[in-house]
Amino acid sequence: MQLPYLPPNAPLVFPDPAQALNDPDGLLCAGADLSPARLLLAYRNGIFPWFNDGDPILWWSPGTRCVLQPAHMRINRSMRKAIKRENYEIRFDTKFDEVIEACAGPRTGNPGTWINDAMQQAYSVLHLLGHAHSVECWMDDELAGGLYGVAIGPCFFGESMFSHRSNASKLALAWLCQCNRYSLIDCQMPTEHLLGLGAESMPREEFLPILTSLLSES
Repeated sequence: MQLPYLPPNAPLVFPDPAQALNDPDGLLCAGADLSPARLLLAYRNGIFPWFNDGDPILWWSPGTRCVLQPAHMRINRSMRKAIKRENYEIRFDTKFDEVIEACAGPRTGNPGTWINDAMQQAYSVLHLLGHAHSVECWMDDELAGGLYGVAIGPCFFGESMFSHRSNASKLALAWLCQCNRYSLIDCQMPTEHLLGLGAESMPREEFLPILTSLLSES
């Protein structure tokens, strides 16, 4: 099967996610642009961009989705201790660009990043338009960790998280789950870390109808 290619400034439409490849899992199409309208359309349809520098924009809708229902987040003993210490402050949308830049930084064993300049610029624009948000964990007046993503109605589409200090990103995620703003947090790809926090793996055939139902009210 040939991968569909969308030219720059293509009409605002995506292929049916059911047509995504099995190998690599979820690759749906390439090309188009990272305009706010296209990004929001993608998220509404269970699609997200993920590509490296030098590659065309690649759009994905994996066969297995990682989803966190806020009430199901697991707060383990170390997290409970961190919450009780109260040596931190959670802030919302005060340093979006700093959060996405920190998320783009090198990780242990992985000096590269998929959050390139084009992605940072695109999500910064979404933030200015009120669609992309950051949850920040501050300790000793320093940004210690956090996460960012896109919010549409009752759904939060998480993009990335980072920690400079122990439990900082988990504290940000716990706040996001407890803020009573969202019914569903899309974590995109399953990882042991996210599953350990209470996220679940969900087939695309189950995820998309749930997403459509939730977004029909927004």
